[in-house]
Amino acid sequence: MPNTPTFVLVHGAFANSFSFAPLQAELGLLGHRSVAVDLPGHGFEATFPAAYQAPQDLDALGAEPGGIKGVTLADNAARVIEVLERARRNGPTVLVGHSRGGATITAVGNARPELIDRIVYVSAWCPVTLDVGGYYAEPEMADVDPGAFAAALVGNPAELGLLRTNFRTADPGALAAFKQAFAADLTDDEFRTFLNTFQPDENLDAGTSADRARAATWGRIPRTYVRLAADASVPPAVQDRMIREADALTPDNPFDVHTLDGSHLHWLVHPGPAAALLSELAVPASAARRPAEDGPAA
Repeated sequence: MPNTPTFVLVHGAFANSFSFAPLQAELGLLGHRSVAVDLPGHGFEATFPAAYQAPQDLDALGAEPGGIKGVTLADNAARVIEVLERARRNGPTVLVGHSRGGATITAVGNARPELIDRIVYVSAWCPVTLDVGGYYAEPEMADVDPGAFAAALVGNPAELGLLRTNFRTADPGALAAFKQAFAADLTDDEFRTFLNTFQPDENLDAGTSADRARAATWGRIPRTYVRLAADASVPPAVQDRMIREADALTPDNPFDVHTLDGSHLHWLVHPGPAAALLSELAVPASAARRPAEDGPAA
């Protein structure tokens, strides 16, 4: 059916396409196509050093190279654009980003808005007046515990050329910090299961001022922000700030805002409400193509 949209799903930091399996099952049962993208260096392209296996050798893990070194936000955007170009042959597309994936979908919207019928942020970074790193110094992020990753960080990022985190740690303090930050409302088994889908390495490039949302291109795409009400890693206060900033950038095309209960990861483990919401968004996306078909603005 040519007017049925395809959902293109973009994961966050240290995650991969596997994160979206429960959501894709729900979307499929509701009659929707979806594609979960592995950004470069993720999924089966990830590096899992031998020292990461049990018994772990943390000294070796802190020095072993990783394949994601040198991957950039531009590389991420190019990967998603390739997927959108193929998906677009079958009809409209709805581009969905979670967490750090928001920086990627913003870059895609800046570059190729004609490929996207709706862009959806689920507690995702939508940099407008600051780059992603800049928001971490702002008051809205004051209650975020930086120790969640610091406690399990391995090696020197500047020397490795990447971020490496030991998600297989058995340190009770580190595990408690991870759970509080990402999954306080999941059971311990659900939390540990999700943690074991993470990969140890992430690239260093979350974008600069050049990668902030642009009114002339990104700003003309119909957009939705799905707030996660109990998110402790991207708190509602910073979610709301990004919504306000984006709406000020393009007041004639404001965010369509929805709220789901739950933590940063809850919607991926228990995806029923999120799938139902995305299903509703598919209807306007499939109604008609937007006038942006002529390509990106100059």
